[in-house]
Amino acid sequence: NNMLDFVFAVDDSVTWHMMNLLKNRSHYSFLKFFGPKQISNIQSYGAGIYYNTLVPCNGRMIKYGVISTDALIDDLFHWKTLYVAGRLQKPVKILTQNENGKLQAALVSNLKSAVTAAFLMLPESFSEEDLYMQIAGLSYSGDFRMIIGEDKSKVQNIVKPSVPHFQKLYSNILQDCPQVVYKHHLGRLEIDKSPEGQFTQLMALPRTLQQKITSLVDPPGKNRDVEEILMQVAHDPDCGFVVHQG
Repeated sequence: NNMLDFVFAVDDSVTWHMMNLLKNRSHYSFLKFFGPKQISNIQSYGAGIYYNTLVPCNGRMIKYGVISTDALIDDLFHWKTLYVAGRLQKPVKILTQNENGKLQAALVSNLKSAVTAAFLMLPESFSEEDLYMQIAGLSYSGDFRMIIGEDKSKVQNIVKPSVPHFQKLYSNILQDCPQVVYKHHLGRLEIDKSPEGQFTQLMALPRTLQQKITSLVDPPGKNRDVEEILMQVAHDPDCGFVVHQG
């Protein structure tokens, strides 16, 4: 009975909404009266995604979000809002995909960034499930709904039944990562927690998160460069907490 959640990445939002309004006008709220251009303008605010919800389809309820391919790529590389990038750090079913090399690279980059951020927040040794819990929780860290009452065990409910899917998504990245010892047979990982190791990880984080960390650590007006601040964070015993705050 769960609602199915779709995301459509489209190259030309105005044309897409124009065609969808002709075909599925009833899916839209009162915004349909403003036409495709206005709907696309509204889509570009916030996380860059426009949702039609509570749509009956083949005997069940679905919702679907529409995002421009460029906005999606930007979020995947830089975590501008982490809204769609966060969803794509968890196992999803990609139904169809065109041969967009930049999008493909962005999808992989997002997974690598998720691993790097999780490493910074985990201890020196941890289980594979700990890693996936940390990754699945990334997009909820800043989600205000999780603080005020949405199911706290939501992350656990996502990870526990889906561990094999998480493994499929992340095992190549973990095997190719020089900073981690992946003891596959034990399901455990060990990570370099030296200041040098943490600095390398901090430097590999998406730009938006680096900026957030920088503004937390460096009061406005000091204008030290990002590298210098991240080096300071790498030596901080509370490094993981600072990354989480960011």
